[in-house]
Amino acid sequence: MRVCQFRHLPTEPVRTRILAHSRRAINCYNLRVAEPKKDGKLIVGSYRKARFHYEILEEHEAGLELKGPEVKSLRNGKVTLDGSFARADGDQLYLHNLYIAPYVNNTIEDISPTRTRRLLMHRREIAKLSGKHSVKGMSLIPLEIYFKRGWAKVLLAVAKGKRGPDKRDSIKKKDAAREMEREFKGKFKL
Repeated sequence: MRVCQFRHLPTEPVRTRILAHSRRAINCYNLRVAEPKKDGKLIVGSYRKARFHYEILEEHEAGLELKGPEVKSLRNGKVTLDGSFARADGDQLYLHNLYIAPYVNNTIEDISPTRTRRLLMHRREIAKLSGKHSVKGMSLIPLEIYFKRGWAKVLLAVAKGKRGPDKRDSIKKKDAAREMEREFKGKFKL
């Protein structure tokens, strides 16, 4: 059993993770930290049911304007994307209902967990997205939040909501694919 150099607590070797922003091993904190992928993305949150509830037409990357304690909480993975959406107001793009849990050691100020946050994109991209968003039945929804080269980014999707029959069709397709996979499993060996 090893002892943590920071707090002199016993640790398990499994809990050692490398943080992308500091590149140092943290052995003694129980942080839920994801490991970066090969393309440099460190995904901290995703809206997994989005592809079930919406038909995704386009995807765009946008920066996320955050305050200091929000970044720390986001790095710990304390984010929920369910029910969040983006909307264009004038020449700015804002993300509504994104829940980032309050940081435990915050001493600066109280920040509302579901406050409206500004998205950072070029003016032409915002104009193009607001044109597509203004069509009836279209929405801008976040699919993922991740860190890329240390900056917080959001993967936005231009999406159209699915109705009941559309959802049933996607469930049927998924069940058929699962059935085919189960049927062929183990029959073909290389």
